Amino acid sequence: MVQLVGSLRKELVDSLSSSKVLVVGAGGIGCELLKNLVLTGFKNIEVIDLDTIDVSNLNRQFLFQKKHVGKSKAQVAKESALQFCPSANIVAYHDSIMNPDYNVEFFRKFMLVMNALDNRAARNHVNRMCLAADIPLIESGTAGYLGQVTVIKKGMTECYECQPKPAQKTFPGCTIRNTPSEPIHCIVWAKYLFNQLFGEEDADQEVSPDTADPEAAWNPEETATRATASEKDGDIKRISTKEWARSTGYDPVKLFNKVIVSQLIFLGSLFKDDIMYLLTMDKLWKKRKAPTPLDWQQLENSETAGSGLKDQQVLGLWGYCELFQHSVETLRSQLQEKGEGAELVWDKDDPPAMDFVTAAANLRMHIFSMKMKSRFDVKSMAGNIIPAIATTNAVIAGLIVLEGLKILSGELESCRTIFLNKCPNLRKKLLVPCVLDPPSANCYVCASKPEVTVKVNVHKTMVLSLQDRILKERFGMVAPDVQIEDGKGTILISSEEGETEDNNSKFLSDFGIRNGSRLQADDFLQDYTLLINILHTEELERDVEFEVVGEAPDKAPPPQTNQEEVNSITNGNKDSAQPSTSSKAPEEDDDIMIVDSDEEEGVSSSSAAAVSSTTKRKHSDAETGETSTKRPRMEQSSAAASPNDDDDDDIIALD
Repeated sequence: MVQLVGSLRKELVDSLSSSKVLVVGAGGIGCELLKNLVLTGFKNIEVIDLDTIDVSNLNRQFLFQKKHVGKSKAQVAKESALQFCPSANIVAYHDSIMNPDYNVEFFRKFMLVMNALDNRAARNHVNRMCLAADIPLIESGTAGYLGQVTVIKKGMTECYECQPKPAQKTFPGCTIRNTPSEPIHCIVWAKYLFNQLFGEEDADQEVSPDTADPEAAWNPEETATRATASEKDGDIKRISTKEWARSTGYDPVKLFNKVIVSQLIFLGSLFKDDIMYLLTMDKLWKKRKAPTPLDWQQLENSETAGSGLKDQQVLGLWGYCELFQHSVETLRSQLQEKGEGAELVWDKDDPPAMDFVTAAANLRMHIFSMKMKSRFDVKSMAGNIIPAIATTNAVIAGLIVLEGLKILSGELESCRTIFLNKCPNLRKKLLVPCVLDPPSANCYVCASKPEVTVKVNVHKTMVLSLQDRILKERFGMVAPDVQIEDGKGTILISSEEGETEDNNSKFLSDFGIRNGSRLQADDFLQDYTLLINILHTEELERDVEFEVVGEAPDKAPPPQTNQEEVNSITNGNKDSAQPSTSSKAPEEDDDIMIVDSDEEEGVSSSSAAAVSSTTKRKHSDAETGETSTKRPRMEQSSAAASPNDDDDDDIIALD
């Protein structure tokens, strides 16, 4: 007779009290998960999160209270969870899971790792560490009403990186600077402007008109004289936007009407003269509606107020001018308080920074004949977030614990990938379990000999780009070492500081790398080796540094989408470079594929996801054994009013 302790078998209860588990992330899912774990009987828990508590967390992260704002999420979550079970042994780390201190040996001391993260870079890293340590990983994510839980075990299931995931959508510079057609383009431009004025300047985040736009066949020298820049500032010299802004004392009206266009010897304005300059690029406007310049003096005292709740109001044009003025003055004061040479970092939860982007983006939207957006909508897009639902986090956290109980019971074969849908499927179910898929033979992470082919121009690609853009950003390495397979074992990149720094500014061809060359990249922290075949090409598209050939993530097929649901937001900015303060790692977005399918026990997660929304096929019902014809469809989460989702399957999860 089975002996029960509560609702669990005694053997399982004993296993829970002795098993050490790791929770990565103490946010929306992490708080619910910690509470569930201690109430279920887990006694040895370690939790790690680099983030601190913000007021905006309090509506769903229930282990935190207003008095905790500014404190470590991991530490406060530990203290709150102990109130449910004082006898539990919880260790909290206020740190990044990508810190080298948390190596393979650190992971090996756990029976189980549970992810409660909100970005892809950290997920990739934990996936690799668990593979290296041969420890089961439960992966999870939420996006609005949607959620997903899956189990990853080396050699038995797909790893997190087995299935192709579309890269985060970025936008050509000429679109952002010359021809924005969607609100997200204006929001990205406004965030670039914030960095140009107050933050770290980046040459790739220029906001002035792009004279190199291939669509604009015009003569810059001729049109520069036609553009009505500033009639008063005759002594024009080439200085940066930030230098000129400082010279004006960050005067809001001058910033509105006069700001340096650094690529040209030309004084323009953000919302007036730059726009008039764009109008001289005649070819751009043959098939587009031309922009309309704004003038501060003409706008003064025009319509200001909007209706509704503060964050959901869409202000009048002058209202956004006033918001622009107020935010610039506040940011100027913050900069002065920090001292000479200081820089500000954009944060969606910093009101003046958010006000600045809201105002600048809306003014630009009006110029290009787009419907302006509320502060709430702009924040959703600019912060790459989807408003979180507390109950979704609770459901997903519960499912994580249920899968964990299966693993600790030795029943890994009964684990499932479980999708939480917004609406019931044809069998009136919100939760859809799918059989776990086996590892992909083509995966460049968990295959026996991971290997990829990369197209680059070896004469134009620098070693630094190979390190940062390809190995770290594209393939998720943390501290890569690269050796050329040339018979000599030439070290191209070393993770030891300063050892190969002189190589950074050299081109790959300078080291004899050519078409057919092979590189071996090692990340000793992740215990991960990747062989890279170099395919030299001179035919890459403009602004494309490299291309991964074959089964790499950027070759993912475009998804089927539900137009009512889709509107995920991505852009190139601070949030994409550092998507989560809980990891401090580049990139970031979440990837949840929600399958509204009737297929359950007998259907794998990837095969279910691959079925077209218009395809009907028969399958066996796991509960009744009957065969029926159903139509699965794929859904995605919606972010606030973004038109940015042409073919991008990424869902950006807040929790």
